Parts: sequence; C-alpha cells; structure tokens
Amino acid sequence: MSSAQHKPASPRGCTCFRLRKLTRRVTQHYDAHLARAGLRITQFSVLSMLEHADSLSVSELAERLEMDRTTLSRNLGPLAAAGWVELGSGRDARSRAVRITAAGRHTWAQAKPYWRRAQDELNQALGLEQVA
Repeated sequence: MSSAQHKPASPRGCTCFRLRKLTRRVTQHYDAHLARAGLRITQFSVLSMLEHADSLSVSELAERLEMDRTTLSRNLGPLAAAGWVELGSGRDARSRAVRITAAGRHTWAQAKPYWRRAQDELNQALGLEQVA
C-alpha cells in the first residue's frame, strides 16, 4: 500500500482522559517551580488576575478564570488565611468582593520569575511555533 493510500491512525483510548493526564503533568511542572515561592499554579493564577484588577466579585473572578465558583471559593480560603487576599462585601448583600493585599502582591512578585522559568521551559519543550 502506498503512503497516499495509507489510512491515518485513529486515536486509542479516551481523548478526554489523555488530555486531563497531560494537563495534570503540566500543572505539576508549574507547581514544582512555584513551590519555591510557596504557591501552586492555581493560586498564582488567582493572584495574577487580582494583580491586574482593583477588586472583583467572586463571580467575576470565577468567570475570568473560567472556574466554578465553588472551586474558586476553596482556592480563596488558603490565600485569605495567608493574608494574600481579602474577602469583603460586594456590590450587594448577596455578593463578596476579592482583592489582593500588599502581602499578596509581594508574594506574586516573588513567584513571577519561577512562573516565567516554568513557562519558558514548557514553551521550549512544546515548540514556540506550536504555542503561538
């Protein structure tokens, strides 16, 4: 059979499972770098979003992070306990606002070079053209 007639290989196994496995490995890569600053990639992402916004409601923050509100709330607890974010009253009685503290900005700034190193290593491994 010539290469023109060669049937392309079909994926084996569950594509969703394989993608989730890959994203877990990518998360582990970033977490290993950010551990030096005492953060995980999910925490760094929350702090990054808040670093670029004055104050956001929990709903707005969850939407921007494309994260479920319940998952976000679980992630905000340790950040608040560490003093890196503050939770306060929102625009109405049913909402809460989140803002980054000075300590959170400091932690984010310390973590950013570790994130950059993880980012550059991953981009290099994947190929800059593929990532772009």
